[in-house]
Amino acid sequence: MQGKDMHKVSFVGAGPGDPDLITVKGMDLLKNADLLIYTGSLINPELVTRSLAKVKRNSHGMNLEEITSLIISHYKMGDRVVRLHTGDPSLYSAIHEQIIVLLEAGIEVEIIPGVSSMFGAAAALGIQFTGAGIAETLIVTRPRGKTLSDDDIEQLSEFCSTLVFFLGSDRIDDITMRLKCPKDTPAAVVYHATWPDQVIIRGSVQDIAKKTKDSGITRSALLIVGQILSPGSSGEKRSVLYS
Repeated sequence: MQGKDMHKVSFVGAGPGDPDLITVKGMDLLKNADLLIYTGSLINPELVTRSLAKVKRNSHGMNLEEITSLIISHYKMGDRVVRLHTGDPSLYSAIHEQIIVLLEAGIEVEIIPGVSSMFGAAAALGIQFTGAGIAETLIVTRPRGKTLSDDDIEQLSEFCSTLVFFLGSDRIDDITMRLKCPKDTPAAVVYHATWPDQVIIRGSVQDIAKKTKDSGITRSALLIVGQILSPGSSGEKRSVLYS
């Protein structure tokens, strides 16, 4: 019989880094898991220590078949399984491939949202991503690279919007050279948002790549571009909420 108590396999968002930014529901599942699978290079180790799981597995280096086989075998034993993903599972977490395999095996899954690193970055910068008269649209994207042959950076940067780039810490120079917005548009890089070693670099489209390179940051950072990074800039309107 699959799953003595027919538990769902839970894909849980761990949040951006600060272990206290996981949701209450996510923490409850984490603590009560029998099997915890996590990516050691991305998940705060403190979250792993808070789990009472009898089996904790770092998935770094494991392929899809190894991960799903481990989940299925524990599920069939009746174990509560938690797959812990950094940030929010809906953004660049590759949960879809795992879920397909589990559904084909007749296993029900649930997704527990998490605080995305981009929201941790916004908090660190003290901004909101949208603002009346500045940017009514938020674009979340990533640059081309080893796992993506092409992107839409040129076209997307023509809109009057806030841009957030994931998975591009080592290609900020390429991204900024291709942006169609003015070179003096504010830009910022946030490394390890909400972690104790968080670093914030501020600049413009023209100089943010050099500033980031000089800092030595090449991974685990977000690039944010847009006028929203300059509160009080021309064009900003008072919200009708406070009229």
